[in-house]
Amino acid sequence: GTAGGQRYPGYREEAGVNPSSQTETFVAAKLTVDNWRWKDVPFYLRTGKRLARKLTEIVIGFKPIPHSMFANAGLEEFEPNRLRFQIQPDEGIYLSLQAKRPGSKLCMSGLKLAVDYQKLFEMKMPEAYQRLLLDCMTGDQMLFTRQDSIMLSWQLIQPIFDYWAENHKHLCIYPAGASSISPAEEMMEKEGRAWTKL
Repeated sequence: GTAGGQRYPGYREEAGVNPSSQTETFVAAKLTVDNWRWKDVPFYLRTGKRLARKLTEIVIGFKPIPHSMFANAGLEEFEPNRLRFQIQPDEGIYLSLQAKRPGSKLCMSGLKLAVDYQKLFEMKMPEAYQRLLLDCMTGDQMLFTRQDSIMLSWQLIQPIFDYWAENHKHLCIYPAGASSISPAEEMMEKEGRAWTKL
């Protein structure tokens, strides 16, 4: 496959990897938090090796309104408002929403508000490992995971591994540089949602 215009091997094509390896390289999941505050709020996670783009972000999709006051304008369906925290690369915070254009005519359009850290602070942000090494040298532990958080993560993840080991039917093999993985897309379609494009 290709990513960023360059040819890359798929995981099973990499040197030293068994061509029939059953190692998982992609996961998409819907999670929920079992408490009153997050009742009926789904969390969709996906991560994978060598996808079309390296991207770490958190996207909050606001609930659609049950009744559109803009139905007469032919805008019964439009993109939901989203708040996006882009962590890597190009750190920033972005809000996309639907807004009425100025003027007397009822015209709606997408509006994007952005805080781009590189532009705002006029500096090149360090790469992930540069930041990690700098934090190690200066003793800054803010971005490091504590042991209790790691143990809690394993309490969540281990049952998933156990279930997969006993029940998996087949791996979803995808080419390097894939921008979508069919089972992940199908999962979101069933939910009436869509992933952010890579």
